[in-house]
Amino acid sequence: MMCVMTKRTPTGAAVLQPQVTKAITEAVLDELARTGYARLSMEAVAKRAEVGKSALYRRWPSKQDMVLAALSEFSVPLAEVEDTGSLRGDLLATVKAVHDWLTHPRFATILPDLTAEAVRSPALSEAIAKTIGGPRRALGAVTLRRAIDRGELPPDVDFEIALDLVAAPVYWRLSVRQVEVEPDYPERLVDHLLRALQC
Repeated sequence: MMCVMTKRTPTGAAVLQPQVTKAITEAVLDELARTGYARLSMEAVAKRAEVGKSALYRRWPSKQDMVLAALSEFSVPLAEVEDTGSLRGDLLATVKAVHDWLTHPRFATILPDLTAEAVRSPALSEAIAKTIGGPRRALGAVTLRRAIDRGELPPDVDFEIALDLVAAPVYWRLSVRQVEVEPDYPERLVDHLLRALQC
């Protein structure tokens, strides 16, 4: 008689439960906002998430990997802007999305600290660019390509400068100047952006 072996679903350490990963991610963001990157510890994150420290290390090999995974999961989707049908509409949606990202209660506290840490650590700076900056800019480039396809932008538009132009004013106003964004600021900014991009 032939014995047929069935594959068992792995249990325990072999399974990464999504709800646990979500709880850890939320705990990472809370701890980052509370203590900053340098003082954040795996122990504090595990305690806040109500999991063992081994649950963290099964997902990420280091604090940096854990932090960047959590920040990427939060930050990258916010850069995805649906097609509004026009470059002006897309830019307005993008400016508002950047504003919402930078003014998020937790992220508004995390960003200045993380920026300072990145200045001191080239490795961290490079990792941030790879996991957060790069993917966000790639989503922004989708908006520009749509405008080229519609004939609203010339095919030779400088993507690097255009992407800087869209996000930088909002960051400068909120994070550097620390000036409130008035209700009509996005509209005014987009009008200037369209002129700068020669539309």
